[in-house]
Amino acid sequence: MQATLTVLGSGTSMGVPTIGCDCAVCHSTDPHDRRTRPSVMVSYNRRHVLIDTTPDFREQALREKITHLDAVLYTHTHADHLLGIDDLRPLSFAHKPGRLPLYATPDAGEFMRNMFRYIFEANYKFGSLARVELLPIEGPVELFGARFEPVTVIHGETPILGFRFGSAAYLTDHSDVPAETQEKLRGLDILFLDALRYTPHPTHSTVERSLKVVDEVKPKRAFFTHICHDLPHEATNATLPPNVRLAYDGMKLEFEI
Repeated sequence: MQATLTVLGSGTSMGVPTIGCDCAVCHSTDPHDRRTRPSVMVSYNRRHVLIDTTPDFREQALREKITHLDAVLYTHTHADHLLGIDDLRPLSFAHKPGRLPLYATPDAGEFMRNMFRYIFEANYKFGSLARVELLPIEGPVELFGARFEPVTVIHGETPILGFRFGSAAYLTDHSDVPAETQEKLRGLDILFLDALRYTPHPTHSTVERSLKVVDEVKPKRAFFTHICHDLPHEATNATLPPNVRLAYDGMKLEFEI
């Protein structure tokens, strides 16, 4: 089945331009250097599955003219991947009498219920809150004829999720991709990896480290995301292998799911 992956955001937690920064990338006129917080949407068979709701989700949805969603998958509960949850409201109203399903690990789901108690403990009496329900990720998630397989990556000292779906996989916020996860990433057409910058970071991968993962699992195409303002788009791409590129906001990729 043919699918389209849309990069909603390719930036790091502070976004690019970064508030208060005078660097060349933050002042760049290249639209590829404007990076909202990291998220993708997978579309197939007239269904749309979102991975993470960033604080920039409203801007991303308006830019991409998103008019409906069928499900949301969460990688983890850091602010840059979660805080756009309230902007699901207008898209969730179409699910009456049902609710828009949100999938997260049990621990992440408990965190979300506590943080957004006003949503998850509401009785919908006034109808203006997001009509959503939390469902646990305890293995592969089957959605509308496609299989989203969770894979574990390490974010600093914390295990979080990435997802493989068909011939594509999306990993973000990782400092390490364990060997057992790499085995699940072989035979891919498209692989997304965290590549924050060149210099080491305690919780994120570098360009060099992610290139080693690409060399190991050998996808046909690889794209780096969760990019900070250290990496100018055009100049960085010029240094990468032909099958590896920086992702950018609005990028669309076709693949088999």
